[in-house]
Amino acid sequence: MPAAIKKPIRVGLFATCLVDLMRPRIGFATAKLLEDAGCAVEVPAQTCCGQPAFNSGDRKTARELAAQAIEAFEHYDYVVLPSGSCAGQVIVHYPELFAGDAMWEPRARALAAKTFELTAFLSDVLKAMPAARFEGSVTYHDSCSGLRELGIKAQPRKLLAKVEGLSLVEMKDPDVCCGFGGTFCVKYADVSNKIVEKKAANIAASGADTLLAGDLGCLMNMAGKLSREGKQVRVRHIAEVLAGMSDEPAIGEPER
Repeated sequence: MPAAIKKPIRVGLFATCLVDLMRPRIGFATAKLLEDAGCAVEVPAQTCCGQPAFNSGDRKTARELAAQAIEAFEHYDYVVLPSGSCAGQVIVHYPELFAGDAMWEPRARALAAKTFELTAFLSDVLKAMPAARFEGSVTYHDSCSGLRELGIKAQPRKLLAKVEGLSLVEMKDPDVCCGFGGTFCVKYADVSNKIVEKKAANIAASGADTLLAGDLGCLMNMAGKLSREGKQVRVRHIAEVLAGMSDEPAIGEPER
């Protein structure tokens, strides 16, 4: 009898609002990385993960959006997001939102158990090392949610170490907040600006040509500050580099 055909892992790609609206190529890069690793990638109809509502104290809206996400993604083998903050919302806060709900809490916990941030999924689950080339030096910013909620620190660096031509230069305090914090930067703009000012100085002082991170919100915040200060540092999501899709304009640069 012929050997059983092994079915590919079905992955639901949770693209996130910012990626969808501001930089879709991150979503395409994520899909490429997953497909190159042998996954069958699908992008179901989706909306916000509910993080802005949750962080603003609007638990009703956050629950409604979480329920939509659960229904959209619970049938996949895994759910992957190119964002530590949105992944943290699903993994950490969905079960919290539905605590004590006999119908929804088990579904929220089941989804949380199979949801991963992109670099953690590639490194820890698939054990995949993307084949890519990137000429130049980079420095890496550890976004707060990915680092503190999900423990993501070694995984992106492990993946970047396999990229040909790439030199990783650590900035001072890579694990210190960039000042974005979602609604924080709106509510406390002056404090946010002081924080990103220090971060931009550390990025520039590293001497790296390119800044990488795993959260688009953080990247947009830092790219904006670097640009306003005239610092010649290009800014990209790590997925773009790992997927070999870094030939397009960087974040904040005009489209060709």
